Amino acid sequence: MLTAPPQRLTRIHGLLSLAVAVLTLVPASVNSADVSPPPVPRRTIAIENAQIVDVRSGRTLAPRTVLIVDGMIDAIGEPESIAIPPSAQRVEGRGRFLLPGLVDMHVHLFNNSSRRPPNDWTFPLFVVNGVTGIREMRSEPAQIATVADWRAKVSRGELIAPHILAAGVAVRGDSVESARRQVREAQAAGADFIKMFSTVPEAHWRAIIDEARTAKIPVAGHTPYWIRLVEAAQAGQRTNEHLTQGFEASTAREAHWIAGRDGLTWEQLDALLTAKEPEMLQDFDAAACARMAAALAQAGQAQVPTLVLLHLEQAGAREGFREDPRWKYLRSDEHVRWEQGLASRTAADDEQSARRWAVSRKIVAAMNAAGVHILTGTDTPMPLNYPGYSLHQELALLVECSLSPAEALRAATLWPAELLGLGESQGAVEVGKRADLVLLSADPLADIRNTQQIHAVILDGRLLNRADLDGLLEAAGRGK
Repeated sequence: MLTAPPQRLTRIHGLLSLAVAVLTLVPASVNSADVSPPPVPRRTIAIENAQIVDVRSGRTLAPRTVLIVDGMIDAIGEPESIAIPPSAQRVEGRGRFLLPGLVDMHVHLFNNSSRRPPNDWTFPLFVVNGVTGIREMRSEPAQIATVADWRAKVSRGELIAPHILAAGVAVRGDSVESARRQVREAQAAGADFIKMFSTVPEAHWRAIIDEARTAKIPVAGHTPYWIRLVEAAQAGQRTNEHLTQGFEASTAREAHWIAGRDGLTWEQLDALLTAKEPEMLQDFDAAACARMAAALAQAGQAQVPTLVLLHLEQAGAREGFREDPRWKYLRSDEHVRWEQGLASRTAADDEQSARRWAVSRKIVAAMNAAGVHILTGTDTPMPLNYPGYSLHQELALLVECSLSPAEALRAATLWPAELLGLGESQGAVEVGKRADLVLLSADPLADIRNTQQIHAVILDGRLLNRADLDGLLEAAGRGK
């Protein structure tokens, strides 16, 4: 029986190798300056003559006026049909495109390995990129109070930050009983879901799934090394991250790959995964992949492939990254972490990442063809993975993997809202939904890269025009 993994064993078949070497090496930093400007008041807003991107139908509607009152979408109609109060903020939307705020379903706000301060420096970077919602993937029970404080400050207009739509607590357990206890502790602390890791032993995984079902708290995260991906989906694990176990499931020898891991120490397992991954990737079988995808669609498990992480691993430069104009937005301790992570990469790592990337694209295409809901997530702030900016990269990569622009937009808006049980309040530009919106200068259905053409962001019913967004960026680049 495996007992306790060493710190270095966080590899998912090499997927996170860029970050593994640096999680515990960076000293804590106290430089966590608040870069938010003074509170932004919530006023009535009228966005006039904008073309609405209807993410449900995948089409752009004729020009409409959208009236926002007290943070909610109060009315949508033809421009001449909407009565605009004299005191309203009027935003000219002619020639522009209005879509729901984007969601990053895999981010890390806490540094629970290195024990550095929280990643609140990321908040303005998300907002200026139109990311109005995020899912935090690795909290501890005591940190849920910090999440609640951030949420309250955003609601009061005291903090410009994305809504933390869900925060998960990681559960492993030193024993089956302690795993069950940790589920109960997470629920009592107010966690929104239980985060699963690849290294959770099979018996603990089954106990966590069972206890979470009793406690009525969702389970999401990695599929453990000893569990078939389809089995995890059928057992009720709501999402799978990074395509974990998807590579094995896309071969005709899935049972072979999983059985070979039984009874190994953590060191032996780490070495085995590294040594066998090239053969497993070469073992890709399109028919097996299609069967797996169909089963996932039937089970209803969503996938968060974090394609940008895979892409950056195989294409990211190990030199010259400090010249990126966004480098100044990182906190100083994050500079150190990225430098260490990038220095640890080798040419062999890059070659293997390229093979992994090629297979990943085939898997995502098969999942989408089968009707599996693909959700946008980035695993930010892994090295080269800039918060907010990487969400736009993820959208473009999804389109490369055969999703239409409309499907990619659903992956970042409607489908995250539905998965998190928030479909009544967000995920589309509709009356009665919260006013988290992005106004673009170009049509994202014509070219998904147009999601980067941001003219304004409405965050919780508060308008941030282009000058406001530029001011946030300027402040984010100071004092790091």
